[in-house]
Amino acid sequence: MSEWREVRTILKLSKADIVVWVMTFALTVLADLTIAVEIGMLFAALLYIYRVTQTTTVAPVTEEYIEDGRPHVLQDKLLPPYVMVLRIHGPFLFGATEKLSDATVDVESLPPVVILRLRNMTAIDATGLHELEKLAERLRATERTLLLCGARSQPEQLLKTVDFSPVSR
Repeated sequence: MSEWREVRTILKLSKADIVVWVMTFALTVLADLTIAVEIGMLFAALLYIYRVTQTTTVAPVTEEYIEDGRPHVLQDKLLPPYVMVLRIHGPFLFGATEKLSDATVDVESLPPVVILRLRNMTAIDATGLHELEKLAERLRATERTLLLCGARSQPEQLLKTVDFSPVSR
């Protein structure tokens, strides 16, 4: 479920996320843990399927689309040695969060500036958000800087809703 200190963050999430959390919590108290977990997982899976389908688009590739993408291409651009760019490609939901953790397991070996490129991250959920927060904390603890760039609408909206900031407050 969650820890008490995470409740404030959970309550900033979408109404659907809150409903799944409250329902699972209530079933844990009123019914049985096994039933609560099963029903909670069922509704979380349905919410996952809904979110993934909402990120799918089909549109023609136009000249404007190509030109809009040119500034984001990293080919032939020089990155200073004190910068590392990581990208998340696809939905960053509960099943994929360990990939970011695995890529950044040795924080001490990372350069002083880590840029997380979200241009191709189509969706994020509470677990993905929590993983971003953990990464920001780990980098902050070693005096490294995390920058996020290029978030699409759903991830950007969630990051704004929970007032996520990769820099210390």
